[in-house]
Amino acid sequence: MIELIIGVFAFIITWLLVPGVRKLALRWAFVDLPNSRKIHQDPLPLLGGVGIFAGFLVASLVSLTIVRDVNHAYTGLLLGAVILFGIGLVDDFFKSRGRDFPAGPRFLLQIAAASLVALFGGTVHGFSVPFGYAHYVTFPNYLAVTVTLVWIVGVINVFNFLDGVDGLAAGIAAISGGTLVFIALVKGELGPALWAAAVTGAALGFLRHNFYPARIIMGDAGSTLLGFLLASISVIGAFKSATAISIFVPVLALGVPIFDGLRVVIKRVWEGKPPYKPDKSHGHHQLLGAGLNQVQTVAFMYLVSLAFSLASMIVVLWQR
Repeated sequence: MIELIIGVFAFIITWLLVPGVRKLALRWAFVDLPNSRKIHQDPLPLLGGVGIFAGFLVASLVSLTIVRDVNHAYTGLLLGAVILFGIGLVDDFFKSRGRDFPAGPRFLLQIAAASLVALFGGTVHGFSVPFGYAHYVTFPNYLAVTVTLVWIVGVINVFNFLDGVDGLAAGIAAISGGTLVFIALVKGELGPALWAAAVTGAALGFLRHNFYPARIIMGDAGSTLLGFLLASISVIGAFKSATAISIFVPVLALGVPIFDGLRVVIKRVWEGKPPYKPDKSHGHHQLLGAGLNQVQTVAFMYLVSLAFSLASMIVVLWQR
């Protein structure tokens, strides 16, 4: 019930805040301009990430009054979220003026945000060998930090790739966040469960305004923030004291953005293109090209994400 209350609280905050944010974005011309790669034909308000961040922030801070033994990793999670949200707003501002913000500074700040999670103890410490072998493999500190940084920065970017169709990124974030709530509760991690509930509620509150036809989009400030939060929470909760089998749990919980993102990056590198340069090779673009409309495309991707999430839940219960 506590997780449900936190999730509903985050939902209400985001849901109520987004319409006002939309009016401000239109007044300030803070809009995403159409181009040959994008689906929408008219400028769309870009400040949706503000509502998502506010919903998560307030709900997660409220959760601190519930969790007496505060996980120090939350400090790193919150500081990293502020960095990602800030650089995302700058990136969105450039887009609203028809320009691209350089990829280098964005990537460095993503590493900085992920490093804060690791600095405050949110790392993959190691894993235990399953099937009756009482042996725990502990990662040396440099490897634990490296794996954590690669995981978080990777999920940030593949999640950003996903934000190309109305309602897709927000819906997948809600499914993944709900899955992480379940995983954290099974593992007895109340803090990560509450934070994941806050992410889930904020994503659903935004989805109410973002589903087709979208009245506002989350922009990089929203998509990179969601990717960072989900990746970091999975490290703090799902990866803690992981068995060799359960290492796949967060990968499955975030299966749609991860596998689609990996496929696209490999394809771009194979064709000699920069892996970070946007194009229309993502799964949702392929489905639209095959004749599905936006609602059908998003529904199909939701079903795939639910299948991945169900698989992760089965793995968690099976390896206990």
